[in-house]
Amino acid sequence: MLNQLPCLVVFSGLPGTGKTTMSKLLSAKLNAIYLRIDAIEQGMKAAGAKHIGAAGYVVAQAVAEANLLLSHSIVADCVNPVRDSRDGWHRVAAQASATLINIHLICTDEAEHKRRVEERSADIPGHVLPTWQAVLQHEFEQRHDDHLLLDTASLSVAELVESCATYIKRKHSPYDFDPGEALSQRRP
Repeated sequence: MLNQLPCLVVFSGLPGTGKTTMSKLLSAKLNAIYLRIDAIEQGMKAAGAKHIGAAGYVVAQAVAEANLLLSHSIVADCVNPVRDSRDGWHRVAAQASATLINIHLICTDEAEHKRRVEERSADIPGHVLPTWQAVLQHEFEQRHDDHLLLDTASLSVAELVESCATYIKRKHSPYDFDPGEALSQRRP
């Protein structure tokens, strides 16, 4: 259940940490609009864009703001590796008078993280997934903002969703849902 106050939940982390799994589950639980940077960027490439750069984030943030202003909550699925992208989400939330919830996922078990990256399949037509070497070399600036840090190597999906739900309730009380309902115990 949700009252009229919108919430912007931004999942961040390196590829293979479980962002897509978690953001899809939480989006369904919150009945929120799901925005995935990979899908936006792939759509831009399919339309002929050659150099995407920050454009995928700019588009996602514009769509998020438009929907937040209509009182629709958003769950954004993105790497969000640099201060500029993070500041963009902060601006969007402020301009729409929405609560910003930052959730940063990590996977501290390097072997498990590598397995996830190497064994997953692209679920967006034409999308080329990064290699393990690319993930290791991915730029990711240290965070200095308010965020929930979760290690997906040590928690089940149900535990991760429950942790997210508890954090969201603390930051944005309009949400009331059972995080454990109908969730499997598999890992992301």
